[in-house]
Amino acid sequence: MTKIKICGLSRFEDIAAVNAAQPDYIGFVFAASKRQVDMATAQALKQSLDPAIKAVGVFVNHPLAEIIALAEAGIIDIIQLHGDEDEATVRLLQTQSGLPVIRALRISSPADIQATAADYRLFDTYDPSQYGGSGMAFNWELLQGVTGDFFLAGGLNSNNIAAAIQQVRPYCVDISSGVETAGKKDRNKIIEIVKMIRKISC
Repeated sequence: MTKIKICGLSRFEDIAAVNAAQPDYIGFVFAASKRQVDMATAQALKQSLDPAIKAVGVFVNHPLAEIIALAEAGIIDIIQLHGDEDEATVRLLQTQSGLPVIRALRISSPADIQATAADYRLFDTYDPSQYGGSGMAFNWELLQGVTGDFFLAGGLNSNNIAAAIQQVRPYCVDISSGVETAGKKDRNKIIEIVKMIRKISC
């Protein structure tokens, strides 16, 4: 069954929505973004999160000590590197945090699909102006022949999620702007898309 990640949670209303919908993962964005949260906010939100849902911390070229601190505090369960972090950083975080690491790769050509020591790869849309959150899908045909468990991100919503799952067969779909209204997480959209994905991939 395809796993589901709802990324960019920043309010208690968002936590209530995912607790109702029951995705597998949620994302706290610690990188500069309209969805950014700080450690104190993330800690409070995590305390209200259903323990069955894993919290992913999303980082872009972040100080390693801060990532480790979040891991040690139990605020995040998985580390997602969405910047220019190298393989040495991936291995260091795996060793020091004891947590799984997702390495994001922004895809514009087959050359962007690289091997990594990370536990998972996440394939996202290449946008030269930012590291993620473009709200745009990329050409999924570039992923033909890719093996192993990976996350698929980039412009996923209720209109294209079925095609994404059927065509790409990702381990997990990563959704953010696709469950928002006016830039804020929308409870009804979250519940709707989780139900849709569970039905498609059961």
